[in-house]
Amino acid sequence: MMNEIEDKIIQILEKIRPYLNNDGGDVEFVKYEDNICYVKLKGACAGCVFSDITIQDTIEEMLISQIPEIIKVVNVKEA
Repeated sequence: MMNEIEDKIIQILEKIRPYLNNDGGDVEFVKYEDNICYVKLKGACAGCVFSDITIQDTIEEMLISQIPEIIKVVNVKEA
């Protein structure tokens, strides 16, 4: 069952998604565990040299500013 924080994370990612889609990318919520949000960048964002910047300066900043419980956002990269 989804908890309140996961619902908030998904709502915020939905607001970020159109900007990533404009560049041919996307973001997928993976899980929230131990105050860390795990996401997966997809499409053009997955292999982009700026993916770490996208995670830290955009996704992490927005999530932490709106959900104080989150301390970090991790990009789950494909093996």
